[in-house]
Amino acid sequence: MSSQEDINELKERKSKSLDLGGADKVARHRERGRFTARERIDLLLDQGSFHEIGQLNHSDIPGMEDSTPADGKIAGYGRISGRVVTVGADDNTVLAGSGGRVGTAKYRELHVSAIEKGYPIINLGEGGGARIPDIMGSDGLSSMTVGRSVGLRRRRVPMVSTIMGECFGSPSWNAALSDFVVQQKGSCMAVAGPRVLEMSTGEHVDLEELGGWSLHAEVTGQSDRVADSEEECLALVRDFLSYLPSHSEELAPKIPNDSKAQERQSNIAGLLPDEPSRTYDMNAIIETFVDHQTIFHVKPDFDKSVITCLARLEGQSVGIIANQPKFLAGAMGPEGCDKCSSFTALCDSFHIPLIFLHDTPGFMAGKAAEHKGMPGKIINFVEALCLATVPKVSLIIRKTYGMATSNMAGPGMGADFQLAWPTADISFVAPEVAANIVFARKIEDAEDPAAVRRAAIEEMRMGSRPWAATGKGYIDDVIDP
Repeated sequence: MSSQEDINELKERKSKSLDLGGADKVARHRERGRFTARERIDLLLDQGSFHEIGQLNHSDIPGMEDSTPADGKIAGYGRISGRVVTVGADDNTVLAGSGGRVGTAKYRELHVSAIEKGYPIINLGEGGGARIPDIMGSDGLSSMTVGRSVGLRRRRVPMVSTIMGECFGSPSWNAALSDFVVQQKGSCMAVAGPRVLEMSTGEHVDLEELGGWSLHAEVTGQSDRVADSEEECLALVRDFLSYLPSHSEELAPKIPNDSKAQERQSNIAGLLPDEPSRTYDMNAIIETFVDHQTIFHVKPDFDKSVITCLARLEGQSVGIIANQPKFLAGAMGPEGCDKCSSFTALCDSFHIPLIFLHDTPGFMAGKAAEHKGMPGKIINFVEALCLATVPKVSLIIRKTYGMATSNMAGPGMGADFQLAWPTADISFVAPEVAANIVFARKIEDAEDPAAVRRAAIEEMRMGSRPWAATGKGYIDDVIDP
């Protein structure tokens, strides 16, 4: 065979791999309103930047070579906003995007390379998990374990996953390992699919109930954002990575923003109601001091009583944890503690300073919270806070009571700058609760119980103003909003 014939064969093999699972399967895939794996990569990366590895891969099972181009996994290097990333995409047109030995090994080696070189890892998921028969038998299972790269990452590089179809097994494992997960509406993320469940356990369940977007965004918290379309999924990945460095040994890129923050801050005090019992939207306060249109919410639908978001201050990435009085008066439950713990770990891993904004009556109490391990969730959050080494600023805006004060980096919890507004209300419990406990007998025996109770509440309220804590050095400064 001549050299030209060899080159022609190479071109033919590479051209065939670009056809994915074949014209018919690609057409059926598009009829469902979905992009192919290669189209998703092209939409995600800077134009023309993708450098594929393993394009000529195929299954190592005899007879399956021609039906498994790239062994169902498209992978390689590319750029997002000029920065190098790695990306792997499940090809649903090849055996439903299932993972064979060759494709799994390709992903594993790409992840190891990304960790060593300091490149973010992106997984575009739409696959049916491990491929049978590849994984069957002692040798099959041994060859397709998750791999040591799971433990080697140690958040050295950011890892992001999208769920854009039916994802069982390995795409779900990748998502659970990731720092950020975007799930498209209509997709499913679960350990195993309905067919496997029915055959192994007899359970009948539909895809939405098993692992739909509302379950993971609102109940489990495994999805950080929800997207209406694949384009939105991929845009969210790009946006998220813009707030993070490529690896843990550098800082996030600084992106200048002509935000005119001073103009927006001029009305900040007016956003806070005069009546302490009235609610308001904490997002409005956040918007006044961060760079314009830079707020990026993480888990916005999971325990709405607390906000976790990335933003920028004078171009620099920051993380914000803020109580949200608009929901449950800002009282976090066990889910909120998990939300804050994971967000704190994310920011600490990638050198993103943290800002805490207090307005909470304390943690949720009661049977429902206790049945979900509330004390352990609270302490996990405290541990994450105490282990964080990034700069921390804590601002008490209105009420902050009990243990929740400590969890929000309150006095004594290591904040680099502890601040309060004059409206701050700091105590163990609300003045009304304290008055009813301390002066219960006095109120009961009084000729005018209502008047005595009002006086008792005011007495308790005076002690909760920020002046005593500031005077004794627990708070660094009380500032004019």
